[in-house]
Amino acid sequence: MKKNKLLNLVKKLREETGAGVIACKKTLEETRGNYQKALILVKKKGLVKAEEKTSRATKEGYVATYTHATGRIGVVVELLCETDFVARNLDFQKFGKELCLQVAALKAKTAAGLLKQEYIREPEKKISQLVKEMIAKFGENIKIGKIARVEI
Repeated sequence: MKKNKLLNLVKKLREETGAGVIACKKTLEETRGNYQKALILVKKKGLVKAEEKTSRATKEGYVATYTHATGRIGVVVELLCETDFVARNLDFQKFGKELCLQVAALKAKTAAGLLKQEYIREPEKKISQLVKEMIAKFGENIKIGKIARVEI
């Protein structure tokens, strides 16, 4: 495979999965440049690593908020992680806001209930799957803490 093509595929795979450059390159080499196979393999490896991280302590995090345009619905979600580095990451914070939208729309009352819901933007995925993907992306344990929804 040509070097430029490999670099472009590595970049694309990294952007889509959040995996490291070396992991992306090795996986693409393993699959002989087959992007789809590499994508599946990287996600599978990432999720296996994500499972290993779930026992680690989450002492940092971000409190995401959402208020509906009408001002009649408000949501707060506590999204926990291991380090303030991840807590300050814009993708992590965006994920928190997505969770707020989910709670506003589907009225989850607990974190456990939220994890079981289908994601409103991609119904083929559960929220628990999204959390695992974030763990794989950031390399840290991530948990949903307290959630609150207020409606007038």
